[in-house]
Amino acid sequence: MSFGNPVLRILLLLAFLAAWEAAVRLFAVPVFILPAPSGIAVALYRGVVSMVYVDNLWITLLETALGFALGIALAFALGTLVALSRRTEYYLYPFIVMFQSLPKVALAPLIVVWFGLGLTSKVVNAALIAFFPLMVNTIVGLRSADEDRVNLMRSLDASERQIFWMLRLPGALPFIMAGLEVAMIFALIGAIVAEFVGATAGLGMLIQTLNFSADVAGVFSILLILSVLGLLLNQIILLMRRRVLFWDPSVKTSATEDVGKGARL
Repeated sequence: MSFGNPVLRILLLLAFLAAWEAAVRLFAVPVFILPAPSGIAVALYRGVVSMVYVDNLWITLLETALGFALGIALAFALGTLVALSRRTEYYLYPFIVMFQSLPKVALAPLIVVWFGLGLTSKVVNAALIAFFPLMVNTIVGLRSADEDRVNLMRSLDASERQIFWMLRLPGALPFIMAGLEVAMIFALIGAIVAEFVGATAGLGMLIQTLNFSADVAGVFSILLILSVLGLLLNQIILLMRRRVLFWDPSVKTSATEDVGKGARL
């Protein structure tokens, strides 16, 4: 089943850009308020050719990847403990929720003070923002195991370790992969927020610099890079989901649709 034509989606995007360009020129909107797409394209070209955007992109990408890895490791470990131990949940979960309720934008300056302007503070901030959605999904997923199946495995003298690896974890994988999709984007946001507060390199620092110089077209060009980067990171997680959850009905449906599109082409 196909939900639309990709060509029409591209044409819609081009029509939107053309309308944006026409509106800016027709109403003579100042460039420091809203630049035209052509101006954004020129700023993007200059930033890429000069390698300024490329160098800072790799730094932000590294911060995001390391923060994501740290965040999901902590989230999976703590989520598993909370899901499998009611005592752990009783003592720790309220503190986790209270900590998550704190605005990370307010914590970012403290994290920079504690860990410095370098890579560490960005990784920590990205990990903290990516942590909670995956932890919650891990808890929900591990607790979604059918109790009848759990009791059946126990009646067959299966250990708790065997029940975890053979029943609870496979059943929790759809929840975990969904949490990874959210955590990846949150890790990118966390890295950018930390760069806003204090950094020596990165796309967030570059946005701040361009803001000070009133280069709005340059800011929009970096926002475009970040949006494309977020899309690519999300597609990586979706590819992993298809590889890991090949048995999941939703993934099978998506794969069938892709095959059908390829056959029509």
